[in-house]
Amino acid sequence: MSKDKIILPLDVDTAEKAVELVALLAGEVGAFKVGLELVNSAGFGVFERIRDAGAGRIFYDCKFHDIPNTVAGASRAAARLGVWMFNVHCSGGSEMMRAAKDAAVEESARLGKPCPLVIGVTVLTSIDQSALSGEMRVPGTVADQVVHLARLAQKAGLDGVVASPHEIEAIRDACGPEFVIVTPGVRPAGAEAGDQKRVMTPSEAVSKGADYLVIGRPIIKADDPVSAARLIATRI
Repeated sequence: MSKDKIILPLDVDTAEKAVELVALLAGEVGAFKVGLELVNSAGFGVFERIRDAGAGRIFYDCKFHDIPNTVAGASRAAARLGVWMFNVHCSGGSEMMRAAKDAAVEESARLGKPCPLVIGVTVLTSIDQSALSGEMRVPGTVADQVVHLARLAQKAGLDGVVASPHEIEAIRDACGPEFVIVTPGVRPAGAEAGDQKRVMTPSEAVSKGADYLVIGRPIIKADDPVSAARLIATRI
């Protein structure tokens, strides 16, 4: 269903706020994203609390980026949390990405649980060409770098990547139809872009081949979040 493509970020600072959002929107979106703000504010017990509130699928937006051994240990811990999906930074390199996936597979098998999807963050949607070239000194275009990292992630065994909607088609061409693409930077027509630099509407992103759309503020900040989520699903 269209709503299953929507991942709602729980970008709040207390478990109570997160539980309230899950209870309100569990039937309207496909998954909930737990990121650094919520985990560092509420602790890891928040995963159980939102699951009890109705969060069936949880995307742990942890963005691991460290030496392979450290990321492997963190990935085993993420698998023990029972999350549906978690991510690492592609810029950590092939060995690190492979260590993350292998550790998740091994730990899930040991526990007899389904293995989480492990996906790679390519280039943050807050990074534009000026920042990539001038600040980070990465040659080539943003799209070139995103596709390069997506190929690297696929070769390392990851299930997919996080990328802006503007790189979806290039990633599909490079990595094929089964490679998962999670797309932040999605805003309904007329919504504010916020701190995202490379944005697109939900229907455009899906038509280009996105599997999942991370959509937060247009739903959470709406006067009626349930109606906002339903409208976005209809547009998808």
